[in-house]
Amino acid sequence: MLIFETSWEVCNRVGGIYTVLSTKTSYQLQHHEVYFFGPDLGEQSDIFFKEQPSLLKSWRKSASASGLSVRVGRWLIPGRPIAILVRYEHLWDKKNEIYGQMWQSFGVQSHAAYGDYDDSCLFAYAVGEVMHSLFDHLKEQNHEHVVAHCHEWQTAFALFYLRLHCPQIATVFTTHATGIGRSIASNGKPLYDYFEHYNGNQMAQELGMVSKHSVERAAAHYAHCFTTVSDLTARECAQLLDKPVDIVTENGFEMSFVPKGSAFAYSRRQARQELLRVAQQKSGKTLADDSLICCISGRLEWKNKGIDVFLNAIKRYSILNHPDNTPPVVAFVMVPYLEQAVRCYQDGTTVVFCPYYLNGNDEMFGMSYYDLLIGMDMTIFPSYYEPWGYTPHESIAFHVPTVTTDLSGFGLWARAQKNNTDYLTGIKPVSVIHRTDSNTDEVIDSIARILLRYNSLNYMEREQLRDTAQRLALTATWNEFFDKYEQAYNIAVSRITDNN
Repeated sequence: MLIFETSWEVCNRVGGIYTVLSTKTSYQLQHHEVYFFGPDLGEQSDIFFKEQPSLLKSWRKSASASGLSVRVGRWLIPGRPIAILVRYEHLWDKKNEIYGQMWQSFGVQSHAAYGDYDDSCLFAYAVGEVMHSLFDHLKEQNHEHVVAHCHEWQTAFALFYLRLHCPQIATVFTTHATGIGRSIASNGKPLYDYFEHYNGNQMAQELGMVSKHSVERAAAHYAHCFTTVSDLTARECAQLLDKPVDIVTENGFEMSFVPKGSAFAYSRRQARQELLRVAQQKSGKTLADDSLICCISGRLEWKNKGIDVFLNAIKRYSILNHPDNTPPVVAFVMVPYLEQAVRCYQDGTTVVFCPYYLNGNDEMFGMSYYDLLIGMDMTIFPSYYEPWGYTPHESIAFHVPTVTTDLSGFGLWARAQKNNTDYLTGIKPVSVIHRTDSNTDEVIDSIARILLRYNSLNYMEREQLRDTAQRLALTATWNEFFDKYEQAYNIAVSRITDNN
């Protein structure tokens, strides 16, 4: 099967979708011929992209003659897939014509657009043009089936273009979080207590989301197959987009990112040394080698990601009664754009803020997030809105026990696994805390007490817990989850075949 896959995060690391695509690709390439399409952001893209002019040389010539501007090369991730970076400047003069066409054909309401709407939609439309052109070029290879997989509303116009101009291509649309659900949560409204009473179109008007919501809703309805990443978000889709998903495609992970054997032990030692060095430098304190190092990471979404709860839990931990000789706690807040700061609480608790993207070029560490994650003793992600939750997922892959909530897709998955057990330590590799719109204080207290329990474990108990976390991670790889993608492709193909 020939797969065309597009996201704003192809060769552009922004958030969790980059992790989805970059970790599944080497496995995906074992089964299909795949081309990725992303935005050409110049030097920003070149961090992840290596242009190779010899690739698709004859097609590039014809595409250029047709007015399409692309660069072709390899995405610098495992598997080194072919990536096509697309420019869209030629569409600005046609913007109103394109938006009118989308209104007439799909009911997309672009009149209320603002922010990144124009760039996203024109990029996606250009991707549709490029997919169409490449499809025509590859016809002679006689692929039995061709599927275009579009991620998030930012690429939906590619799907719309193909439905209008290249109906031979089957389409899959995946939403990784509904725009309205995220917006309700971000605006302090009670998403869960009032959930059954929310109307997506009404909330789009109230929250200024009319254009983006109309794009996402139309893509859900017009895709040959509509998917999302968890049962949690599937519920949102049915309620807020008026469209049940066809299948849930959970996010897997690729364990080749994780060092093994002596390399793992060396990397962990190096990471711990660096984490303690920075904490000591920023706090002016001398920290013991056996300090309990924990962190929260992700986007700057104070409530949705549970950053507020994390900080309050660390403070709550500091006032609990601790056994004698309890190691100090060093907590890192690894969230880009937060103000850099240090907080020190009583009983030896230090909080260090790291406001950078950890890609190896930051001013604090000069190391990537994964290179630092391996040195953690525990991670904590008390999410309020988290359709999947790669951060706790990544943690157990690197043998790090984690805390999350049942308002994350990964948390719900972990809670259902029989091998997410506490054995003799009293702590599960994934501790899933119940969270609602109104129990924040209980969540804070639960996290503080899990920290206290973890800090009372001896060395062997901690190692046992780490091993259990790693074994659980082996059941959450793409080898286990990719079959859902295959099912999505087949659903899309069957519907285009039926229509023909």
